[in-house]
Amino acid sequence: MKKLHLALSAVGLAAASAAHAQSAVTLYGLIDAGIMYTNNVASGTAHGPLWQATSGNVNGSRFGVRGAEDLGGGLKALFVLENGYNVQNGKLGQDSRMFGRQAYLGLASSEFGTLTLGRQYDSLVDYVAPLSATAGTFGDTGFAHPFDNDNLNHSVRINNAVKYASNNYGGLKFGGMYAFSNNQNFSADRAYSVGASYHNGPLNVAAGYLQINGSAGTSAGSPGAVDIAESAANGKGGFALGASVQRVIGGGVNYSLGPVTAGFVYTHSLFENSTSFGSAGGNVSFNNYEVNGKYAATPHLTLGLAYTYTDGHVDNTTTFGNDPKWHSVDFQTVYALSKRTDVYAEAMYQHASGNHYVAFLNTAGGASSTANQVVGTLGMRTRF
Repeated sequence: MKKLHLALSAVGLAAASAAHAQSAVTLYGLIDAGIMYTNNVASGTAHGPLWQATSGNVNGSRFGVRGAEDLGGGLKALFVLENGYNVQNGKLGQDSRMFGRQAYLGLASSEFGTLTLGRQYDSLVDYVAPLSATAGTFGDTGFAHPFDNDNLNHSVRINNAVKYASNNYGGLKFGGMYAFSNNQNFSADRAYSVGASYHNGPLNVAAGYLQINGSAGTSAGSPGAVDIAESAANGKGGFALGASVQRVIGGGVNYSLGPVTAGFVYTHSLFENSTSFGSAGGNVSFNNYEVNGKYAATPHLTLGLAYTYTDGHVDNTTTFGNDPKWHSVDFQTVYALSKRTDVYAEAMYQHASGNHYVAFLNTAGGASSTANQVVGTLGMRTRF
């Protein structure tokens, strides 16, 4: 009897161990804090330098939970719930959402790819952004293109999204997303995107497309695919520009040679029937041309440099000029103290041209009162 009891106990322990091995839940996060100086920020009728204690100057501070369950036959269930917050004051980010960065559930197949449902990133962010200086492994937030007009820096995540991502087929990956309006007007405030990338040795290329309908009419608590108030609450421009239809197309290429990686990214953003920059319901468009490079000087020290030329056009404006331009130069150096913790320094400069247009770097804390703006930041990150 004693031997039988021991045998049953062993079987129970083995089954529990197997179940544990087939399912996993992980708590993870990142904390990014720093001190930033901006040479000129306009506030009402006053303007001047601004010192700030920052959170998420490079990577947004976050914590999250992700999990997976092996269902057998090469199939598993998965989920992600990810929160954004300000480490300097403890407040929630993404317009005070509990899981504002990501929140989705899905199935992954070793043969067919992954299907997920919930609040997610669009295909331009998934495939093109990693080749840009807006990549999470590069300058990310601080290096966004003016107003994050192409959403490569994901100022707005997409709600109500059904997304498919393929497996890696010899370096080729592709995917698409459709986000419901959750409205009786099926086409209003919906979004969809597609993208693909190909990686072969030192070469990496990608392209993608994003369309959002009806963002001009959305508001806080909107049931649709995007919430424009969220972008404004984040202190970013991006899709807060608003339009009846917004379209972004982009592509990029990276090439690595030893410790050096060089890249080029182009995006075109079109905001149809927009009132931004004094446009009386005309189109507002941006062409972004970015060149970037990273150099791993030592196993601990990495240097990065990016330049973006943004060529804009505004229809039917009587307040601003029709053809604004922005020149942005960004520099970053990162020193790794360990695999999880590093310190960084960044310098950013932007020059704007065109009638009544001013410089406005993404993390500056406000627009400049002139055509020029300079930002310098010292910070620290740790991951868990």
